[in-house]
Amino acid sequence: MASTPLLHLSLHRPQILTTKSYHRPSSKITALLRHPLRSTVKIPQPPPPHCRPRPSLTISASYTPTPVTDRLISAAAYFLPFLNGLQYGRFLFAQYPTLALALEPILPLLRLYSSMPYASFVAFFGLYLGVVRNAALSRYVRFNAMQAVVLDVLLVLPMLLLKIFSPGRTGIGFKLMVMGHNAVFVFIVFCFVYSLVCSVLGRTPHLPFVADAAGRQL
Repeated sequence: MASTPLLHLSLHRPQILTTKSYHRPSSKITALLRHPLRSTVKIPQPPPPHCRPRPSLTISASYTPTPVTDRLISAAAYFLPFLNGLQYGRFLFAQYPTLALALEPILPLLRLYSSMPYASFVAFFGLYLGVVRNAALSRYVRFNAMQAVVLDVLLVLPMLLLKIFSPGRTGIGFKLMVMGHNAVFVFIVFCFVYSLVCSVLGRTPHLPFVADAAGRQL
């Protein structure tokens, strides 16, 4: 009789849990099983470096215009070498009288300048001591005044050469003197017009053979 229960037990196979008989825990149980210190707030992750927007570069430049007074003083300084250099154009004026018509606007200034004794020396030292050596003025004005002074000094060299060699009034020496006068006059007119326009516009003129010497003096 004791073997009957054993035989009965042997006839019943043990139940094996399959995937169908397994039930997932409910959402309430899952919520309870979560770690209490785990945050449920989603933290936004930064985008990868290649997807990040590049910062825009803004370039700003400040432009300070030259004051009107500095322009006028700089432009007026170049009248000194121009008025002293008109003497080198006498051969061109004699050959082409129409060139003298361009000087009609400044004839009153030219007559006043010629009528004053030692006007060239007074204007030269006044420009050098009153403008170039005046630390109260801007460097722009002083540089232009120094260029005018250097240019006026260079005009003395052809006169010294004429006194040394005395080419006379005929021959090859006279022709060379005429060519030299014409070249000096054209150079002076070019420097005057170029410097005058740059000064009125507020720009710095750099004259050939003159700008480097003027910069070293400042």
